[in-house]
Amino acid sequence: MKNSLTYTQNGDYLIPDLKLSETPEGSLGKYGRMRKKYLQENRPGLYSRLLLSEKLQAHLLEIEQAARNRLEQMLPALAQEAGATESLKASDPMKWVGLMNTCKAQAEEIILSELIYS
Repeated sequence: MKNSLTYTQNGDYLIPDLKLSETPEGSLGKYGRMRKKYLQENRPGLYSRLLLSEKLQAHLLEIEQAARNRLEQMLPALAQEAGATESLKASDPMKWVGLMNTCKAQAEEIILSELIYS
């Protein structure tokens, strides 16, 4: 049986020349880092499987993108339901900021339960 691996001599030992495959480029944001931490602490088997199959980075980037898209979709609808309008923004900016912060917190709770902690 012919082995397709190449080796490098290091003293008395032959060390295999191993290279990682290409991984998707991109930086992880808040949601990708949260997913990674969750997997490490609560789903170590899945984390190890993704890491060893070189799919972890792609998975984390996918979660990051999905979470951001979901936030962009949900925030305007939640703001409209809460009454955070442009006229409120002009007349009572502090109330508008409070409403928007509440809407963002609601949207993030949904994202965390649906995407990050599942």
